[in-house]
Amino acid sequence: MMTILETSALNTVQDLGRPGYRNLGVGTSGVMDALALRVGNILLGNKIDDACIELQTYPFVLRLDAPASLVVTGIDADIEIDGRAILPWMVETVAAGQVLRVGAPRTGARGYICIAGGIEVPVVLGSRSTQLRGGFGGLDGRPLEAGDTLKTTGTTLDVAGYGALPPARVLDAVACGDDAKVIHLRAMPATDYELFTPESRRRLWDAAWRITPQSNRVGYRLSGAPLELRHRVELRSYGVIAGIVQVPPAGEPIVQLADANTVGGYPRIATVIEADLWRLAQARIGTRIRFHECSFAEGVAAMRPVDAYLDDLRMMVARYRASARCRAGIKSGDKA
Repeated sequence: MMTILETSALNTVQDLGRPGYRNLGVGTSGVMDALALRVGNILLGNKIDDACIELQTYPFVLRLDAPASLVVTGIDADIEIDGRAILPWMVETVAAGQVLRVGAPRTGARGYICIAGGIEVPVVLGSRSTQLRGGFGGLDGRPLEAGDTLKTTGTTLDVAGYGALPPARVLDAVACGDDAKVIHLRAMPATDYELFTPESRRRLWDAAWRITPQSNRVGYRLSGAPLELRHRVELRSYGVIAGIVQVPPAGEPIVQLADANTVGGYPRIATVIEADLWRLAQARIGTRIRFHECSFAEGVAAMRPVDAYLDDLRMMVARYRASARCRAGIKSGDKA
């Protein structure tokens, strides 16, 4: 069990989402940065889709009411257990009554508190993710509040003090200059790409787009010179997934994200590839982004380094824990 002591708006329980119900008008939801959750769950030996707490606003403070092993991924921030500084992306074991505090990120935007055994909230339509617009999933379908309690399994690992290099340190970004303040994303031309003027198509790839304050888990609205159609069009409604870049009449693009609508009707100019969505999830309001054109084959191939990173992490965790257990004289059949 854990108790929330301090939280701001929009921090929620999330897992990898709720696929399979978009035809019924139910969005996928789930974490914005799926890679960060997968890393946390691998480090803790959890199921890959065990639920976590997704942090979007800070500071966040909770008390562990039972012993637990945990890791905070996604961000670089000041993180403390009873005032003792700990590192992000590193597994720690916490005693009952100890307090975890996560401060504002130095880098990144969304942090993930992952607990060994996951967070136990009711499964709704196959997922524990919070769907804020629908008011279901997570903890009563709403953001977390001070005084809330969340059930955990009380699982502690027999070893701690190991972790992962953050994905940004391992996975190669698009090589496009030295401006660290610009996030580079690979994207494929979408179905309606040719409906835009040649100048607008060039500007999509050449401009640095700024993420506006009118952005959230549904999508990021970007500011820049408007993108224009060759002529006015009327489109049938179509299915929407995370990564689609829509262009409403004002001409400023919107990148759909985890809480994307299930259907839409604005022209689609591009789609950010799956391998780069975690980078977008960690971009803050005001950040500039650049799109770089890639093919479908290149988009598929871009997932291979991500998969290899996760496979290497699984192997490292297994070997480290086996070695630690051996040194401690713990038999492989004993409970972790």
